[in-house]
Amino acid sequence: MSKRIDVEHLNVYYGDFLAVEDVNINIDSRSVTAFIGPSGCGKSTFLRTLNRMHEVIPGAYAKGKVMLDGEDLYGKGVDPVTVRSMVGMVFQRPNPFPTMSIRDNVLAGVKLNNKKISRSAADELVESSLKGANLWNEVKDRLDKPGSGLSGGQQQRLCIARTMAVKPDVVLMDEPCSALDPISTIAIEDLIHELKEQFTVVIVTHNMQQAQRVADKTAFFNIEGTGKPGKLVEFDETATIFQNPKQKATEDYVSGRFG
Repeated sequence: MSKRIDVEHLNVYYGDFLAVEDVNINIDSRSVTAFIGPSGCGKSTFLRTLNRMHEVIPGAYAKGKVMLDGEDLYGKGVDPVTVRSMVGMVFQRPNPFPTMSIRDNVLAGVKLNNKKISRSAADELVESSLKGANLWNEVKDRLDKPGSGLSGGQQQRLCIARTMAVKPDVVLMDEPCSALDPISTIAIEDLIHELKEQFTVVIVTHNMQQAQRVADKTAFFNIEGTGKPGKLVEFDETATIFQNPKQKATEDYVSGRFG
């Protein structure tokens, strides 16, 4: 598990509208990369192209290359469903399946991918995934209870466990803490540090301090104005982006002059 991502000349469209223009970026395996930038700059849109979730929207598509250890995810004949099993996604708001038990929530992705699994193997996978998401000790005695009965922070960790159970190479997170309280946010951030030991992690965040706490490298996206495409302005070590950026727009953003 854990693969590098190399993006070459990626343009992202909604119909005729160019939403994100000409992104080139290299994301290391077993690392945490943060995408930051003002609202509407295309960072979440770009994140969704990394597992082809973007094209679920009618009329949306991308041109360019997204390579996972050299394999083009947009290559001819590549199945988007297979891509999404290799590149998992954790969304802004916790989204456990409300009528499913905690156990069945963890196994949902595995079953949707039509993988046959024995009861004992399923039990082991549930336990390892929940332990990996730092949730096992809190739920081990109520695995048959609905996932919707957990707190917001626990639900988000359950969604991370569900993603981990499919054994992806990459975990994408779209503002995973924006709907959580500070204590739950700390738990997720601690978990992100642990996840990079197994996975390549890419996170979108509006929280400057969070990017500095969790990310090895940070990419700053910006937009010149309404109706213009978002662009990758600067990508570097997180400390460099926040302390010594090369681009004035980056400095203005991280210092709070706009955004």
